[in-house]
Amino acid sequence: MANTTPSTPTADRKGPGDHVNELKTLVIDYAKQETVDPLKAMGRYLGWGMGGSFLIGTGVTLMLLGLLRGLQHIEVFNRPLEEHGGTWSFAPYLITIVVGLVVMAFAGLAIKKKSAAKKKANP
Repeated sequence: MANTTPSTPTADRKGPGDHVNELKTLVIDYAKQETVDPLKAMGRYLGWGMGGSFLIGTGVTLMLLGLLRGLQHIEVFNRPLEEHGGTWSFAPYLITIVVGLVVMAFAGLAIKKKSAAKKKANP
């Protein structure tokens, strides 16, 4: 007569401790996958964003400084006023401040527009 019970070697059987260790490993791997990997990706994203914003800020600052120095070389701003006894030396600073505020306003509007478009796409 043939034996109908499946023969399973005792080496393939796992005890409760093996199941607990396997579950622990599975939970740890899942937690790493769902937390550490996205944090690494976000860190790279933030790193590039901060680097880019630093370079853009430096470029805008240098352009405003160049504008200021260029305006200071214009003769109209350096010539003394005969009737009032003063100069227009404050004007290049005022113009540079106004241009800087306009640049900041355009940047703020661009950020706000992009944020509104993103919010509209993902309600």
